[in-house]
Amino acid sequence: MQISLQELTMTYPSGKKALQGVNLELDSPSLVGLLGPNGAGKSTLMKLLVAGLLPTGGAIRVDGEPLLRRERALKARLGYLPQDFGLYDELTVTQFLDYMGALKGLRDSRAAIQSAIEEVHLEEKARAKIRTLSGGQRQRVGIAQALLGEPELLIFDEPTVGLDPEERIHFRNLFSRLAQRRLVLLSTHIIEDVQSVCSRLLVLHRGKLRFDGPPEELIRAAEGHVGTFDETGGEREEGLHITARVNTARGVACRAVAEMLPPYVQPAEPTLEDAYLYLISGEGEA
Repeated sequence: MQISLQELTMTYPSGKKALQGVNLELDSPSLVGLLGPNGAGKSTLMKLLVAGLLPTGGAIRVDGEPLLRRERALKARLGYLPQDFGLYDELTVTQFLDYMGALKGLRDSRAAIQSAIEEVHLEEKARAKIRTLSGGQRQRVGIAQALLGEPELLIFDEPTVGLDPEERIHFRNLFSRLAQRRLVLLSTHIIEDVQSVCSRLLVLHRGKLRFDGPPEELIRAAEGHVGTFDETGGEREEGLHITARVNTARGVACRAVAEMLPPYVQPAEPTLEDAYLYLISGEGEA
């Protein structure tokens, strides 16, 4: 599958510009991470990709054809977990997945449902009503419905929210395995999830695509712009953005990014989180 975005723009009736001139090529198989602060345009982009919204400008093409011309075929090949995905609390897990399978037009839904339940480790809850599930278990049901029918395109919006560390590791491995023969788009605020499994990273900020490339390239761009220092209560120089504070025996140790590090800041090796924060702070924008 190949998806092409050309000068994609989305302006809501309120006048808010959610996306501005986004150009992007997505090809399978691949696992693409999507990062950006709240309001950056990530959810809008995903809704446009699944034809949940129509752009106010630009074009989306799927395998060379306009999205609207390929909408029915795309949705037959799509697995989607939106951030605000709703569940039917009075249904059991199996009943809900059976309902979602019917909406997708699955012929052998029983086998597909069993496979999805096993993938998300919900075998013991298959007959439990959704209202009895924990937040993490409900999130796993949402992931399971996206997996139904062996979709070629998987789009996940914050899929690991509410999951404990062990569950997050399991799903990171699952997404990586799925991407060996599919196009998987993973939107998250959890930098560790992206760093662990994504070979390509997109960063949206204020509706514009600020970065598109491998994570290590973004990290290299932040070299020389990340450092640490002990906070003394004095005035910080303008342009120094604190990214972390940790209480230690010597006081508060700070980590920061800046275009020019002040003399009292000791340079440090950047992490992906440092590089991302450097970019969106405005100091690292081209």
